[in-house]
Amino acid sequence: MPNNASPHYSPDYCHNVQIYYEDTDFSGVVYHPNFLKYFERAREHVIGAGVLSRLWHEQQLGFAVYKTEMLCLEGVEFADLVQVRTRFYFESKYRTVWLQEIWREGGKKAAVSATIEMVCMDSQRRLCPMPEALLHSLSQDFAAPPGL
Repeated sequence: MPNNASPHYSPDYCHNVQIYYEDTDFSGVVYHPNFLKYFERAREHVIGAGVLSRLWHEQQLGFAVYKTEMLCLEGVEFADLVQVRTRFYFESKYRTVWLQEIWREGGKKAAVSATIEMVCMDSQRRLCPMPEALLHSLSQDFAAPPGL
């Protein structure tokens, strides 16, 4: 059931990405599926690789993309250094919503923006609530909605 209250966003997290030739198409512009990889890397930095690894190995819990909406507003090119700006909120104990943007150096607006919904699942691919310890660690920098 969606949370109808106004979401409480995390602080902005920034992750820099160097654009390599292998990331681009024949014209030197980033091939659009690679933006999803950059967003994934940024989310991993927010949560922490060690935390994700322990969740899987100790509790058989992980995250899966449930829904994605992405807008490619400007091209990102070979040799660009871009910044992935990320913030998120808890939709429920089961789902987080990530608002992510890719900014070119000196850009006046985001080159790419996405809203990505993630759900917590077990090894049998069943929806599961996020562990309380994870909810607590992810929400310690901001006020999570009551009831989470």
